[in-house]
Amino acid sequence: MSRKTLLTSKEIEIILHRLACQLIENHTDFSNTVLIGLQPRGTYLANRLATLLTDEYQIKNLQLGFLDITFYRDDFRRRNEPLEATSTNIDFLIEGKKVVLIDDVLYSGRSVRSALTALESYGRPENIELLVLIDRRFSRHLPIQPNYRGRQVDAINQEKVVVNWLENYKEDTIYIETKPTKLV
Repeated sequence: MSRKTLLTSKEIEIILHRLACQLIENHTDFSNTVLIGLQPRGTYLANRLATLLTDEYQIKNLQLGFLDITFYRDDFRRRNEPLEATSTNIDFLIEGKKVVLIDDVLYSGRSVRSALTALESYGRPENIELLVLIDRRFSRHLPIQPNYRGRQVDAINQEKVVVNWLENYKEDTIYIETKPTKLV
């Protein structure tokens, strides 16, 4: 398996600041906006953005939640191994709010579709936007596009984007891994 570094820690930090500034441009004081990270991997990005917005950009009363989409996935019963649910933590109303869904990698769009279905249980937002760190634009199964993207990657299907966060891998680095092809 070959591994190529796509983004270093410094590059990720720059992208996070750019994404935070774009959110501020579009949502100003966040009084009618909520951030919702998709469990499990979108939570790291959502936490980082929330910390930047509150600590460095002085956004007050930022509402941050986490959404588990396990049982809303269309492949839930088709997997060989059982999926483990994580917890949903949305302790605020999304009715009439502007919701920003946050995930690390946008690949086929199926996780986002699942999140849209899961959100229906929490009310009807005014609108929903999507923020992703990595957009794999040539891999969509559904017509879903991000409103905010950190980096667009043209990876082929045999390549996998691996996002390592300091919180769980002791480094902030994004790789593209390629499995070797078997010769016949």
